Amino acid sequence: MNASKKPTFESQLEALEEIVNHLEQGDLPLNDSLTQFEKGIKLTKDCQKMLSQAEQKVSLLSEDDNQLKDFE
Repeated sequence: MNASKKPTFESQLEALEEIVNHLEQGDLPLNDSLTQFEKGIKLTKDCQKMLSQAEQKVSLLSEDDNQLKDFE
């Protein structure tokens, strides 16, 4: 991944799915499982933040659209 680019929601979600698959297999040593779990928590929080920001944008755009329709 290029350090200058922010990861996308899709790439974050894909990484999270890989972590979940590894953890579900149950063959990782405990320390590796904990490390993967920590990474998964961070990815989950990052994805939630991205979704929240997208929802706010949609909400603002919807409000602006509704206000414009009031003037028609």
